[in-house]
Amino acid sequence: MAKADNGSEPEGGAIRRRNEQAILEAAERVFARHGYRGASVQEIAEQAGLPKSNVLYYMGSKRKLYVRLLERVMERWNAMLDDISADDDPAEVLSAFIRSKMWMSRRHPEGSRLFASEIIGGAPFLQEYLSGELRNWVHSRATVFRQWAERGLMDPVDPVWLIFLIWSSTQHYADFEAQVRGITGRKALSDEDIERITEFLTRVVIKGCGVKHPADLAAGEASLTER
Repeated sequence: MAKADNGSEPEGGAIRRRNEQAILEAAERVFARHGYRGASVQEIAEQAGLPKSNVLYYMGSKRKLYVRLLERVMERWNAMLDDISADDDPAEVLSAFIRSKMWMSRRHPEGSRLFASEIIGGAPFLQEYLSGELRNWVHSRATVFRQWAERGLMDPVDPVWLIFLIWSSTQHYADFEAQVRGITGRKALSDEDIERITEFLTRVVIKGCGVKHPADLAAGEASLTER
């Protein structure tokens, strides 16, 4: 993107970015409330504080806006795993991923519920994304998980099922909040509740996958060598 003379972003680019952000945030609320068929571009525009023509100019169509929004939800959830490598500590990576997913679902429950509704409905708008970009993303991360297992840093669990497990368990408290509140008798989950749930899920995953810290593994190998 071209820069202004003072090195900052041109005003037009900043305005476009702000408008697109406003549209996506409004669309997340409207689609989550009404579903794809019940939502209207006019309502999204009103919620974003922009003319309907601007929404269509930036996003192209209701369908394109919906698909872009769903893809953004997944990108936001999975950013924590974007740059992992076999040299990373799996305990740190998995713990950070679980924590990130929990708090993203906490801060953006509408997006989480919207994505769940799309999948439950057979993913009519996301088939290309699921079988293309997201499948490639999952398999590339699964490769790293397998490398950790080969190094003895975790048990040889199926990495794809592990990713599904983390996705589903962390989204549950947003997607099925009414169930959680009804069973626990809470009016709402507090930040302290979310923190305790996060710690619980992290313990279950780390222990269940037999994850070891690289330093602990190295110490064990050194101890065997000395014998």
